Amino acid sequence: MRAAIIEAYRAPLALVTRPEPTCPDDGVVLKVLACGICRSDWHAWTGEHPRVKPGAICGHEYCGEVVEVGPAARWAIGDVVVAPFLLGCGHCPACRSGAEHTCPDMVYPGLGSDGAFAEYVAVPRAHNLARLPEHMGPTLAAGLGCRVMTAWHGLTDRAALQPGEWLAVHGTGGVGLAAVLIGRAMGARVVAVDLVEEKLAHARAHGAEATVNAAEPGAAERIREITGGGAHVSVEAVGIEPTLNASLACLRPLGRHVQCGMPIGHTARMEIDLGRVFMGQLALYGSKGMPAHRYPQLFSLIASGAVDLLPMIGREVRLSDVAAELAAFDGPTPPGVAVVTDFTA
Repeated sequence: MRAAIIEAYRAPLALVTRPEPTCPDDGVVLKVLACGICRSDWHAWTGEHPRVKPGAICGHEYCGEVVEVGPAARWAIGDVVVAPFLLGCGHCPACRSGAEHTCPDMVYPGLGSDGAFAEYVAVPRAHNLARLPEHMGPTLAAGLGCRVMTAWHGLTDRAALQPGEWLAVHGTGGVGLAAVLIGRAMGARVVAVDLVEEKLAHARAHGAEATVNAAEPGAAERIREITGGGAHVSVEAVGIEPTLNASLACLRPLGRHVQCGMPIGHTARMEIDLGRVFMGQLALYGSKGMPAHRYPQLFSLIASGAVDLLPMIGREVRLSDVAAELAAFDGPTPPGVAVVTDFTA
């Protein structure tokens, strides 16, 4: 099969021929129909993800057709499925409690084992998979990936965003744009914050009531002015210190900060304004992925028409384009996410 591998950090990916993967006893092999390109893949490509080493196949936001089934898996050849990027074991206390995305024995295809920047991917623990709904195509399903899961979980299970509340979203890349779209669907009033005017215009066109350019002085004060005292909930969707503290600074007393941007490598430890947290009695939440059992609720929200996630998809690309897309994360990126849909070139 064709696959794009990391030969060296920050070097162009190598397009190679690899043997097709072996089917796990409790899993399936998928023919990959689409795979999103995520900033987490960029972290791996730069060498800042501790589980990803040279020789790895990344790609963790995928949709595929089942072509082989292990003896302990309950799927059939020809089924089209999507998978969370966090595959819980299914039997530990965390999984049994419904928090399978916190499983201590997690498997991460694409971020620790071979992923879906390839024609085929082996997926163990197939109980985590969800059938692709009839109303959704593979490209959209892959484009939702970890970013929509993380934003959905952060706004619902973590911050408990309520209709009529003000939501500030700092960074309108993949997870940030997802937070804008989902927050609006949940009845929140959304302020989008970014450095790129093109992204702010995209956010305004798709549900943001107001936008603030973070490069302008007094951005936090501007948000507090727009919201009449500060946001009730603020999402940090980049994973760096300046946006973390900007998110805290825009909250009203008793506000809730949600960390959706991934702090890793040199950003894993940050200096935060803990005085503001204390004085404002703020709550800080982390959000990474979502429990696999939440797929039906997310799919139902989309099927109802309450949220249109098509604006998430910026462009469809070839497998050979992945390296350029990863390198582009070094600077400002255009609105929407890139999804690999052609694995032959």
